[in-house]
Amino acid sequence: MQEQLTESDVKKIQEEIDYRKLVVRKNAIEAVKEARAQGDLSENFEYYAAKKDKNKNESRIRYLERMLKTAKIVTDTTKKDEAGLNDLVEIYFPEDNETETYKLVTSIRGNSLDNRISIESPLGKAILGHKAGETVLVQVNDSVSYPVEIRSIQEADGEDDIRSF
Repeated sequence: MQEQLTESDVKKIQEEIDYRKLVVRKNAIEAVKEARAQGDLSENFEYYAAKKDKNKNESRIRYLERMLKTAKIVTDTTKKDEAGLNDLVEIYFPEDNETETYKLVTSIRGNSLDNRISIESPLGKAILGHKAGETVLVQVNDSVSYPVEIRSIQEADGEDDIRSF
């Protein structure tokens, strides 16, 4: 799947790659060397744990590099009165008679427990680019949809950290 990333996302991912290559990789290799020096590898739990940590770091580096290579860069600027990336959007759900506030984010920053929804999710796609006061239809799949009303839009201060996978 092609991730949609902002320039800020790309920068933070590159910083994580650099840190993992320069710091974590060095420490992991040293831990493997120390565990190997303890002798018999057939019963050396420290050796296997160190190898596992090293491999996990290398896997994360490959994952992040592949993400950057295939990413689609999106802009985080929108018109002042439209819902866009990093905006706080208050949404009214008429079927439930409830109001929720969500922050629109890229997929790597999405976290429904923190009310951060991806612009690639059905709700995110539906409200992206719309104005306060509009009612939009959230299309979950071909047979399920529901209306929501955008009550207000606020520009959010700062950005959240990228979550670890």
